[in-house]
Amino acid sequence: MMSDKPIGADEGVLTVKGEDVAKVAMALSSQTRIQILNFIKEKDVDMQEVAELIKQSKANASAQMRILEEAGLVKTSYKPGVRGVKKVCSTNVREVRLILV
Repeated sequence: MMSDKPIGADEGVLTVKGEDVAKVAMALSSQTRIQILNFIKEKDVDMQEVAELIKQSKANASAQMRILEEAGLVKTSYKPGVRGVKKVCSTNVREVRLILV
């Protein structure tokens, strides 16, 4: 998780500075992760839906999601599913501002 608290996260703006700029920039450098962000900005989705979207296994989708979560771009939670629990992903980030200091 990022060390600096996002500024204006309630309005969908993630402001990043310091060492976190590289982490967020790296997370955004993948077309697959951009595709995931665009997909989950509309609704909460589970990992199966993400895996189907990117045409990869749930394990690979989970790895992509972990990178986005560590960068502070998405949040994950667990909810009851048909068989046990399922990992659900969401984001309220609509804009990312990188502050180069």
